[in-house]
Amino acid sequence: MLSMLLKISKRKISIPYIDTAIFLGLITVFFGYLGYVMGIDNMFSTIMATSYQLLIDTVFKIMAIAVLAGAFGKLAMEFGLVSLLNKIFAPMMRPLFNMPGVAFLGIITTYLSDNPAIISLAKDKDYISYFKKHEVPCLCNLGTAFGMGLIVTTFMIPFGFLKEALIGNVGAFIGCIVSVRLMARSAKKEFKKNDIIDIQKESTETIKSNSEITSSLIEHSEGTFFERFLSAFLEGGKLGVDIGLSIVPGVLVICTIIMILTFGPADPSVGYQGLANEGVELLPKIGDKLSFILKPLLGFEHPEAIAFPITALGAVGAALSVIPKFLEKGIIGGNEIAVFTAMGMCWSGFLSTHVAMLDSLGHRKLISKGIRSHVVGGLVAGVAAHYLYILISLI
Repeated sequence: MLSMLLKISKRKISIPYIDTAIFLGLITVFFGYLGYVMGIDNMFSTIMATSYQLLIDTVFKIMAIAVLAGAFGKLAMEFGLVSLLNKIFAPMMRPLFNMPGVAFLGIITTYLSDNPAIISLAKDKDYISYFKKHEVPCLCNLGTAFGMGLIVTTFMIPFGFLKEALIGNVGAFIGCIVSVRLMARSAKKEFKKNDIIDIQKESTETIKSNSEITSSLIEHSEGTFFERFLSAFLEGGKLGVDIGLSIVPGVLVICTIIMILTFGPADPSVGYQGLANEGVELLPKIGDKLSFILKPLLGFEHPEAIAFPITALGAVGAALSVIPKFLEKGIIGGNEIAVFTAMGMCWSGFLSTHVAMLDSLGHRKLISKGIRSHVVGGLVAGVAAHYLYILISLI
């Protein structure tokens, strides 16, 4: 009996150390590989220098854009622009996405802010009553496809890529349609076809009441025009600061790793010097192996460009951080900016938010299906942006 208890206790104690062993193995392989190629001193020096440069040159720039975008978004809500856009475009939702017209409000709010903004809408009983049960989890894919859309778009414009950024927005829209419809098909298998939350409104009534429900969900301040303007501007700017601060860990950790895996020594003739943005050029080697796919589908001229979509899966803010360096080295052009905008918007770091969002909506069983459908949607967004760019370039 005692021997059996000892065996059970040993099993219970040993289980946590499996994760420890895996963790130690991964960091040993990762840092061992970097140290072997770059040298231990150069490796740590490069990590610190790259992280610091990203913080100063990129994070604060993204934060500035987020503050301005947040201020504009709040002003748009305060003075009825969101309600107007929702009223105009809501009738498109059923033909395109097979979703109620009020779902367009989710697109606007996440485009002006970030992915989780869709959750606050989904928690409202009046809003959610317009959806069939299998349509509710689709809100996660719908909102994610447009999360941080305004920030991603405005980040591209100062580099002289307005047209390409707009093409990317169209690509993200197409990718979102694919993602939402795939998710809806999977969700239907989990629920009965006619299972409805509260009541099912007719489409005409939904469109008719769309402006009413939008107004009820968007609070307006009291006071004079100037007071409302100043209050909304400052509140939106504060939200932008919060978004800017929230991307710091992703940019400094994820993007530092991505850049080390992307670039080589600053001066190949000298070798590694421990400078910022030096690395082991692993991702370009992988991208080169996948060039037979990346070239025809996404139009990437350089294999290094694969770093952006890989990073966007986890954090689109971190993915944006590689763009200035890519432009400086001539790795990307107009086509890549269009594709990056589409995939960056559509994926918008969904691997780091999708699980929590679906869980908060009460649909944990659909997490794997949601992730699969959104991976496909993001790829479709990039392909659509690439061929739209080619088509427009020919006109």
